[in-house]
Amino acid sequence: MDDRYGSDVLAEGWRDRGAKKVPNIAAERDLVVEVADDGYCGAITGVQSGHVELEDYKGRKRLFPLGGGFLIEGQPVRLIPPALTKQTVKRTASGSFAPDEQRARVALPSRILVEGKHDAELVEKVWGADLRVEGVVVEFLQGVDLLDELLANEPPSATRRYGVLVDHLVPGSKESRIAEAVARGPHGRHVRIVGHPFIDVWQCVTPKTLGIARWPEIPRGTDWKTGICRAFGWPYETQGDTGRAWQFILSKVHTYRDLEPDLLGRVEELIDFVTAPANS
Repeated sequence: MDDRYGSDVLAEGWRDRGAKKVPNIAAERDLVVEVADDGYCGAITGVQSGHVELEDYKGRKRLFPLGGGFLIEGQPVRLIPPALTKQTVKRTASGSFAPDEQRARVALPSRILVEGKHDAELVEKVWGADLRVEGVVVEFLQGVDLLDELLANEPPSATRRYGVLVDHLVPGSKESRIAEAVARGPHGRHVRIVGHPFIDVWQCVTPKTLGIARWPEIPRGTDWKTGICRAFGWPYETQGDTGRAWQFILSKVHTYRDLEPDLLGRVEELIDFVTAPANS
């Protein structure tokens, strides 16, 4: 007769039977982990002498011994030095886990709308892999002023939501007045308008990423991008000059850590909104 409990309770490995295996994860730079004991959360900035250094969102750094006791997206993991891992877990530029195999997915009817080409390029560079997995398309409006016209021509619904990212969404601004009017209107339930406080999406790139102390102050009445190019000593007379300036700025962006938190949270909010089930 079969013995479902095993013939030898003292056999090697009996303690580990039925225990959930904790995966080994390479302690790679920019990986965001949580310390299970005290809830400290931060991105990995380095590994040294058997310890991993974590930096939280306020820039504070702490050292912890490599090994168990860490969480990634709520799941227990064991951190090991990158050189010892056989297969490292891939991460997207936004910090999410990258699937082993990415298959083409039919685009969702919902959309994320941004104000211009530069906004779309920045979102694509950092969140593009995540958006393709979800089947979300990013389109640009050429200005939030055109949002009413788009909503009238292609009305949103429970299965066709619009998430809108705008620049300079601060109290009393033109952008905030438009957002408030849409929220009160017939389409408000299926449209989510969020934004960052900066004049232009260029400023969503942190000064540190560009190797500067802060973005220059541009006087009122001066085109902002023209003023920025002048301040940095870049050509500014043509649209091509502005485009090349932006491409230089964009080339410095590699991961979410190169962007301001005011933008990060808003884009994640829009992705959640447009991918939520229709009955939510």
